[in-house]
Parts: sequence; structure tokens; C-alpha cells
Amino acid sequence: MRANRSMPTSTIISVLRYADVPPAVAWLCHTFGFAERLRIGTHRVQLNVGDGAVVVTGDETPGGTPSTTHSIMVRVTDVDAHHARAQAAGADIHSPPTTQPYGERQYSVADIGGHLWTFSQTVDDVNPADWGGELIAS
Repeated sequence: MRANRSMPTSTIISVLRYADVPPAVAWLCHTFGFAERLRIGTHRVQLNVGDGAVVVTGDETPGGTPSTTHSIMVRVTDVDAHHARAQAAGADIHSPPTTQPYGERQYSVADIGGHLWTFSQTVDDVNPADWGGELIAS
């Protein structure tokens, strides 16, 4: 799997939505010992959790609805092939594969329980400062 400074290295990443991101991040770091990795304004923060990661977001989860409180992000090596497989199986695709300015190609899909998944392939190593992020720790 390619490395990208704009993306945590873990394969599976929880994405949690909070009404107010800064106090949620402060609470998670203080209470659970998580560490900030990358800050994107005041609306999105990546946290390191051991060898895993959590993304805290205040905006709508990509591919989700305003009521989406969480989703799972999974890093894959070929997002287009993964999307084709899910689509062929009749999955509820919320957003097609799209290359993002932060170096990831991603699509979102709901599973049979309505849980939102985003599958992500690193296509470039992008410095977070190039798109408005602030790298806190790697």
C-alpha cells in the first residue's frame, strides 16, 4: 500500500461525527490518550490510536446523510476494482470513485445494515499543507 502524508497508515479507520470537533478531540485525547495526527481547520481531525486511527469530523460524512454519526474507512490497493465488485453485487453505492485533492481515490457504499463504508486508495503522497491540512504528528 502506498504511503500518503495526508492519510493515516492503518487499513481500517473509524470516522466519528461530533457536533463540535475541537472539544470532542480534546476529550478523546485527554480521556482515552489519543494523539492528534492531522488537523483540517476546525471541522476534521485525524487521531492516532496505537497503530490505528480515528477521524473526528463535524461535517457531513462523505456519502452519508445529516443523520450519519459514524462510518468506516478501509484502505485498499485498487478502489476501482473494489467498486466494480461491490456494484456487480448490487451494493447501494452512495458516491462513485473520485480522486480527492489530498491524494486518495475514494468511493462510499452502504452495507445491508445501512452502515456507511468509504473505500480509499492512495494515488499520491500529498503534503497536507498543500490542501489546507496541518500535520501535527506522523
